[in-house]
Order: sequence, then C-alpha cells, then structure tokens
Amino acid sequence: MQRQVYMDYNATTPVHPEVLDEMLPYLRNSFGNPSSIHWEGRHAKQAVELARERVAGLVTCDPSEVIFTSCATESNNTAIKGVAAACRSKGNHLVTTMVEHPAVITPCLYLEHQGYQTTCLDVNSEGLLDLEAL
Repeated sequence: MQRQVYMDYNATTPVHPEVLDEMLPYLRNSFGNPSSIHWEGRHAKQAVELARERVAGLVTCDPSEVIFTSCATESNNTAIKGVAAACRSKGNHLVTTMVEHPAVITPCLYLEHQGYQTTCLDVNSEGLLDLEAL
C-alpha cells in the first residue's frame, strides 16, 4: 500500500495534540452554548472567557480584542469588512493579489458592491508580489 501524503494545509490542518487535550473535556462532557443562561451555558461561557484570556496573554493584547470565529473564511470576512468600514473615512480602495484565496477575494467583491474599488495585483513567476505593479 502506498503512503498517502496530505498536502492541503491551506484548507485545514490536523488538530495539535495539546489543543486536542484541552478541547476533549468540552467536546465530551461540557458542550453547552455559552450564550445560554442555564448552568451548562454558564460553564461554557467561563471556558470561552478563560480561552480568550489565555490567547490574549499569548499575543499580548487585551482579552476584549480577541474575537473567536468558526473558521478562516469567517475570520477573513470579519477582518476585511471590519477594517474597510473602520477606515472608510480614509478612502475606499482595497488592494489585494490575483492569487488570493476566495475567502479574501469574496469580501472584496462584496465591498465593491458597497462602493469600494478593488485592485488585484499580479505576482511574479515565484508567486511574489510584482513590486513594479504595486
């Protein structure tokens, strides 16, 4: 049998063993909705807030600055649309590359319908940004 090699780490990756160890108690026994007011929800909310504090400590920020999303696509959408809205007074021109993942291109296209302009720059034969085009 030939050994399979997974090469789509852009799409998803295996869960790191330490992360799995941290998550298993919640996946097995404590799966409440952190927005619910019952005891299981409150327990889940405490776990989420503890995780938020731990992540904030790792990246040296305030816990209020840590936002959890369900996936990279949601993260990209939140970041791109949020920064565009927050910086609207500075202009409406987005710059990206021709080789971006759809999770980046799609919110840019959405923002075009909201009056933003998007420029997609080429990359060179090595996949690097064409600085002349920039």
